[in-house]
Amino acid sequence: MKIGFSTGSIALDDVCRGIDIAIHDHTNAIELSALREQELDPLLNLIGKIRNRLSIFEYISFHAPSKREMFSEELLVSKLKKVADLNWAIIVHPDLIENFELWRTLGRAVCIENMDKRKTTGRTAAQLKYLFDQLPEATFCFDIGHARQIDPTMLEAETMLRDFHYRLRQVHMSYVNSQSHHERLNYECILAYQRVTQWIDNSIPIILETPVNQNEIDEEISLAKKVFEFVHINHEDDLTPKQHQVSIHRSEG
Repeated sequence: MKIGFSTGSIALDDVCRGIDIAIHDHTNAIELSALREQELDPLLNLIGKIRNRLSIFEYISFHAPSKREMFSEELLVSKLKKVADLNWAIIVHPDLIENFELWRTLGRAVCIENMDKRKTTGRTAAQLKYLFDQLPEATFCFDIGHARQIDPTMLEAETMLRDFHYRLRQVHMSYVNSQSHHERLNYECILAYQRVTQWIDNSIPIILETPVNQNEIDEEISLAKKVFEFVHINHEDDLTPKQHQVSIHRSEG
């Protein structure tokens, strides 16, 4: 199982500290976070210096800024090209996208995340379908906490996974409260998340967005693993040849 943390959830904008906390016996995945525009250039400049430290992780992803205020869309995409060239998933909030043609130049590096109730797009399977139709090579970051906030029955979450499991590249996991803040996993959300785990192949990396300190990592990983205490169903036989081409059920780093 590939599992780890977002640097943003455990160290905010201090990526180096986030890596220090994330390097742990039970973690083998990491998401480097630049949620704010002013964090992007420092992180891009840091990548070359930390590649050796990152080599212990089997899976690495990169969270793009969630809002665009300083950069033009063209400039932002050009900056993210450096990440795409590393074959890392670039987690993108769909409301960031205005010019689909620009984002198509990043190919399969674009990894669309489903949104919480604050956003007007990317919240439902139907809205995601429109985005994927415009970005045919894009992959999917399934935020299970966002999905539960939108529909506590988890039916919308199941629809997303049924429709886009062949695009699934990683899972964001946390408890998302009514104010759309990420919190640590709890019994209530674990039970809800278990309803859809059959649609998440055990090769898919799990990125925890829970705010923990270093001595809470073991406990949080243990809670996350409880979500997957059901037998996984392998859906690869359901994929068409075209879908097999997009499927990314393999190691990345």
